[in-house]
Amino acid sequence: MRRVSHIAWLGKKTPFCGNVTYGLSTTEALRERGHQTSFIHFDNPINPGNSQTSLLANDPEVSLPYLVKSQVYTIPSPRAQRELRESLERLKPDLVHASLTLSPLDFRLPDLCQQIGVPLVATFHPPFDAGIRNLTAGTQQLTYQLYAPSLARYDKVIVFSDMQAELLAKLGVKENRLAVIPNGINTEVWAPTNPTSKTTKQQEVLERLGAERIFLYMGRIATEKNVEALLRAWRQVEPKGCRLVIVGDGPLRSTLEHNSLTTNDCDVLWWGYESDLETRIALLQCAEVFLLPSLVEGLSLSLLEAMATGTACVATDAGADGEVLENGAGIVLSTQGVTTQLRTLLPVLRDQPVLTFELGRRARLRVLERYTLTHNIDALETLYEELLDSTAYQSIKPIGDSVQQQLSQLQ
Repeated sequence: MRRVSHIAWLGKKTPFCGNVTYGLSTTEALRERGHQTSFIHFDNPINPGNSQTSLLANDPEVSLPYLVKSQVYTIPSPRAQRELRESLERLKPDLVHASLTLSPLDFRLPDLCQQIGVPLVATFHPPFDAGIRNLTAGTQQLTYQLYAPSLARYDKVIVFSDMQAELLAKLGVKENRLAVIPNGINTEVWAPTNPTSKTTKQQEVLERLGAERIFLYMGRIATEKNVEALLRAWRQVEPKGCRLVIVGDGPLRSTLEHNSLTTNDCDVLWWGYESDLETRIALLQCAEVFLLPSLVEGLSLSLLEAMATGTACVATDAGADGEVLENGAGIVLSTQGVTTQLRTLLPVLRDQPVLTFELGRRARLRVLERYTLTHNIDALETLYEELLDSTAYQSIKPIGDSVQQQLSQLQ
């Protein structure tokens, strides 16, 4: 029988990104299994007239003050650490799980949790390129180097793949502190469309998409996602009867969308950011091919969602994405020369609908085998139990040692 625990979850709720999805879906699943979760996040922007505290007597959710917050990083206010400590002392959780937000507070958590005697778990999300073995190269490798000394002081660090664990182990994080727990998704929510009937949401999406076969990108539109390479390949091939749909927002959207319009890319639809869950599901269900040309990744939730809906998937081997699609569950590209590879591949996918159907079938099976939310939460509960058992033993052991020393002195 599983132990019911109280977990203080430190993560993000806004702005929307993979970290947000991970935190909300995981805490919801933990609550459904009977665990108590207190969500602590940055959602109290500082302004000169704001002197209100975010600590409420019986509120399981705590909003910490911040100066700057984005999809990539967060800069807390000077008083955030004090409020966090007061929150944890009030909530008295069994453990703290930090879904790291790339914030200066990440580096202070080990000391803070040690002072109040609460075990600390981290999920480390930053993307990486599995093909880069030189740890001194690239900003993502520098992020890993910067975080490694602090992560070595966490009780457990969750990563998404063996490659990511190997990278941190090389940087000094002990292997017994690393736990490989891949992302998981709800395969009942993210599921293939019913071939005999369309939902109202699917019909609405299809009306906007048109009659063409849909090739889809869904995610942030930023440099590391390499959407520009996809657009170049699409422009060079111009797959007849197909439409490329770009779903998402980010710093490069306006530039790439403007360039697309000026080059008369009439078969490219810029959908924009989509907040509605049912619409995102319908978009993937209506798509024939999902394309993810990233230069760096962790483990893409969008990729797992596309696979679960039975969509044929093409992704680079950035991060753990290549591992997810290995052995025929999808098509894996190198992060080098993405445009050239897609220029060769797009006509094949256009001319071989039987191939895309089979890839979608295999993708769904792979998710059911390895990447369900149930598997993820099972592994997380096991990690929590082992950690709580070990910390309970460690807290008792010094008392026993002290008694033994006193007995020896009496003898």
